[in-house]
Amino acid sequence: MTSAANPAPQPEPLWQPDSERIAAARITRFQAWAAERYGAPAEGGYPALHRWSVAELDTFWRAVADWFDIRFSSPYTAVLADRTMPGAQWFPGAALNYAEHALRTAEDPARAAEPALVHVDETHEPAETSWSELRRQVGSLAAELRALGVRPGDRVSGYLPNVPQAVTAFLASAAVGAVWTSCAPDFGARSVLDRFQQVEPVVLFTVDGYRYGGKEHDRTDVVAELRRELPTLRAVVHIPLLGTPAPEGTLAWSALTGGDAEPVFEQVPFDHPLWVLYSSGTTGLPKAIVQSQGGILLEHFKQLGLHCDLGPEDRFFWYTSTGWMMWNFLVSGLLTGTTVVLYDGSPGFPDTGAQWGVAERTGATLFGTSAAYVMACRKADVHPGRDFDLSRVKGVATTGSPLPPDGFRWLHDEVREDLWIASVSGGTDVCSCFAGAVPTLPVHIGELQAPCLGTDLQAWDAQGRPVVGEVGELVVTNPMPSMPIRFWNDPDGSRYRDSYFDMFPGVWRHGDWITLTDHGSVIIHGRSDSTLNRQGVRMGSADIYEVVERLPEIRESLVIGLEEPDGGYWMPLFVHLAEGAVLDEALRTRIKQAIREQLSPRHVPDEIIEAPGVPHTLTGKRIEVPVKRLLQGAALDKAVNPGSVDNLDLLRFYEDIARKRG
Repeated sequence: MTSAANPAPQPEPLWQPDSERIAAARITRFQAWAAERYGAPAEGGYPALHRWSVAELDTFWRAVADWFDIRFSSPYTAVLADRTMPGAQWFPGAALNYAEHALRTAEDPARAAEPALVHVDETHEPAETSWSELRRQVGSLAAELRALGVRPGDRVSGYLPNVPQAVTAFLASAAVGAVWTSCAPDFGARSVLDRFQQVEPVVLFTVDGYRYGGKEHDRTDVVAELRRELPTLRAVVHIPLLGTPAPEGTLAWSALTGGDAEPVFEQVPFDHPLWVLYSSGTTGLPKAIVQSQGGILLEHFKQLGLHCDLGPEDRFFWYTSTGWMMWNFLVSGLLTGTTVVLYDGSPGFPDTGAQWGVAERTGATLFGTSAAYVMACRKADVHPGRDFDLSRVKGVATTGSPLPPDGFRWLHDEVREDLWIASVSGGTDVCSCFAGAVPTLPVHIGELQAPCLGTDLQAWDAQGRPVVGEVGELVVTNPMPSMPIRFWNDPDGSRYRDSYFDMFPGVWRHGDWITLTDHGSVIIHGRSDSTLNRQGVRMGSADIYEVVERLPEIRESLVIGLEEPDGGYWMPLFVHLAEGAVLDEALRTRIKQAIREQLSPRHVPDEIIEAPGVPHTLTGKRIEVPVKRLLQGAALDKAVNPGSVDNLDLLRFYEDIARKRG
């Protein structure tokens, strides 16, 4: 037993920043500056700064706006006029423009010719767009959008891959005060319409197709269907990625971006909508989440400029598509004067290690990817540090799902020992992180470094009491500027309230199980709505996946906990096997033994079933709750929105299992 005089020994960190790195970090300079001007604590490092940032929320966000030199064209009357969640009122009276800040570097004659964007496709040959060229294109396109009658508040949509044209189209929309929304071209027509029909866009930017995995994918028919089914469209802009001529009735991209108009940045209220993002939406229509110009501007400046430690000398690469919030987050790298690396193609083409090759060729300093990609590299015996020059990579960040301990060890051993590993966790809902990267803190295996600044992150038990050192619901007890201003088509706000404020009124409940450790880090255990509750003992599915997927025979797995009508509990584990592997008694025994010994004997599955694959949302998250509903007997069309799944046929397998059990 430990006492206050003899606290438990701190675990050994995997990585520790040296004093030089801590001194050079922007967050260190910010703390010293905020101590001088705003009363932040000068001593105590990050933990003291974080405590101050949530205790003095108004002062902290005023300091962020000041430090990053936010251009308010009209002044604000308060930082936070109303703290009520939902409905917090940030910076009333203020007017600004996101795109103006994103293109500010182009005004610096010393940097105007440097690359703002570096684009790489599956040929892996980088192509650069300078700051001045990006600004010129945005100015030209914004003028053309205004000529088409696009006004502040109108919606502009993109059916586009992660290419420079998508960035230009988004920034031009923001410059005009329009509301941007995008889907990746691997989304089928139904998925896109489920999203775009809700917001009624007036302009659609679209490609004729895309390249992925070494193949060309023609999207002409899908685009034709979108044009038919989106009656509010006043213009369609054709981007000939595969080289086809513009279809009749569309405008050519080159004609709209060839001008030299000086960009005009519409000054909009702080809470003016910037974009609409969509939740995974595995049942019903996806939630259309609206975030504000000012809220995103401040949150992303804080997240990228302080937590990710990005600045003008950096190159920021995150593997993403335009259908995932990480694309929006990546583009915001421009705010900090950072060169943004856009990769369009398969993460594993021509082989599993391909993303490391992109990082090498583009000189990336911060490389973001998914936990799934890291684990795939580990399984495929990729050796990035040996086979690529990654000397410029200061940090590797991961998200999408919790990075298992083996992923931390692999990055440390196979990329570089002196590597900052930032596992981060947030959500589309805030387009940011609740917890993750802090360049001045140690990294512990399997843990996110700390809650983010200005984020009053807590773990609560079922009674709404904060807990430390045990599993609880992830809650945020004070507003963040990038929380949704509303959902689209939710006039009374009921869908928004039900999504986050139903369990604990006035407090944001995100739907993740987390542990806040006694040394200030955060552990994510998976979604709380798909918790495994065996004999009163709760466990996150992520903990099971981490253990099971260490076995070389298992490519991926899916675990479901099912309360049965007779009071019983059925817990099957579905496994997608690696090529050549066989699910025999020996493998079943090893799986059960691994779970029993490394996790808990109570969470050994009742059955282990071979599956042809694990279904995911279009943004790559495992689909657990809809599979649970199928196994409970729900019809496929009631259990899941078909347009939100990467492979609908896989769900038929789980439907079959339910039928046989029924």
